[in-house]
Amino acid sequence: MTTQGEAMAARPARPRVGGERELLGAYLDFHRATVLAKLTGLDDDVLRRPVAPTTMSPLGLLRHLTYGERYWFSYVFAGDEVSVPQAAGDQDREWQVGPDESAAGLRAEYEAQLVRSRAVLAAHGLDDLARRPPDGEPHSLRFVLVHVLEETARHVGHLDVLREALDGTTGE
Repeated sequence: MTTQGEAMAARPARPRVGGERELLGAYLDFHRATVLAKLTGLDDDVLRRPVAPTTMSPLGLLRHLTYGERYWFSYVFAGDEVSVPQAAGDQDREWQVGPDESAAGLRAEYEAQLVRSRAVLAAHGLDDLARRPPDGEPHSLRFVLVHVLEETARHVGHLDVLREALDGTTGE
């Protein structure tokens, strides 16, 4: 089994020089890999456990990030007909993990969505506009990319706190 330290060491490099698309994409991929690394080495029962005083669990956070990627890249920007709780006004569902759902299954779902998100990003210009903006106002792919980067990085911080509370592991 891979350790969290090994998973952290295997994250993609963050370039210090490059174009806007390359830098933003690389930083988003770095934070996406950090999300998965933070889950590495813990069993399903621990990953499902909320940490007081919040009801947030690592797997619930992973589910939320999966739906966030799907919502912004697939549903809002690409206009795909995909199931997203946000579109149905059911934000609570995106945090819920059923007792029959495994960490491996949720991780695979996240990774599959990342493939789709990267494909959308690669196929369009940063100034291209979303097909289904949530508030009717124009949203560029640049906005979607920066917003998902911001959300993912913010939730990496939450995973830091959750992981330390669950097993004492700290670090970037």
